[in-house]
Amino acid sequence: MFKAILIDKQDNQQRTALETIDESRLPEGNVTVRVDCSTLNYKDALAITGKGPVVRQFPMVPGIDLAGTVEHSSSDNFAPGDAVLLNGWGVGEGHWGGLAEKARLDSRWLIPLPTAFTPRQAMAIGTAGYTAMLSVMALEKQGITPEQGDVLVTGANGGVGSYAIALLARLGYRVVASTGRPEEADYLHELGAAEVIDRGTLSAPGRPLGKERWAGAIDSVGSHTLANVLASTRYGGSVAACGLAQGMDLPASVAPFILRGVTLVGIDSVMRPGADRLEAWRRLGELLAPAQLDAITRTITLDEAIDAAEELLTGRIRGRVVVTMTEQ
Repeated sequence: MFKAILIDKQDNQQRTALETIDESRLPEGNVTVRVDCSTLNYKDALAITGKGPVVRQFPMVPGIDLAGTVEHSSSDNFAPGDAVLLNGWGVGEGHWGGLAEKARLDSRWLIPLPTAFTPRQAMAIGTAGYTAMLSVMALEKQGITPEQGDVLVTGANGGVGSYAIALLARLGYRVVASTGRPEEADYLHELGAAEVIDRGTLSAPGRPLGKERWAGAIDSVGSHTLANVLASTRYGGSVAACGLAQGMDLPASVAPFILRGVTLVGIDSVMRPGADRLEAWRRLGELLAPAQLDAITRTITLDEAIDAAEELLTGRIRGRVVVTMTEQ
């Protein structure tokens, strides 16, 4: 038996509760993992609260991230006792996920836990930090260097935004952070932001082209914000788009692309090939210090996760939330 957050639906009504579940109910997979830590991401919060169409089948255990230890394996790639990490692959959406004491998974979804991190530290990074690293790598691939000018980070107080600021600053970029919570400016400056701007300057409908302001950007917001980010990107600049907190739409024009040669790069972290995952986590191990992880992270227990999901969706949580399977 093990504890898990279970989401079920009957008569079109969703019910989410912490339950004790028999291991025989675990889904198919060739590796069984004893979960040490998971996380609470925006997508997890939508699933837990039912406020977004995240869950594709019921019942479902949410949790798109996990770190733990292999208990049983019929895979040649992993053996009992191995420390492993998972991000994405539809886990927590179409396959039972990490907000549980145990998970049964396809070995192709797992990578070894990087030696630079403990399970808690890896989950402090989670999909948010991993996505931020993929976004930074995309800007680097497009040739955006610190010498070319500022890099904007939208959704700066969120998990992706927090890590994007820390990583860019560590690499020598001058970072401009856009946030709807100006009272958190000190926190953003501590992460490495050189300048903080109000998200209201970007979130309303704007013009096809604006004043050239930044050489690159990492956007986790979408909609009008992304359109305005593109409109103010300098000639030859690049924008990495990795989220949709404001919306899935993109009410933009082709002007930034055909008049300024701006590049828009899409960042998918869910189905990313294994080689990209290993490289992103290797870079994270080089660039992030444990003190930074502590500054960005709040730790809760599994029985606190349902309430925390509501807090996250209403903007009352900054940075990352690690969910541990043991009492603090």
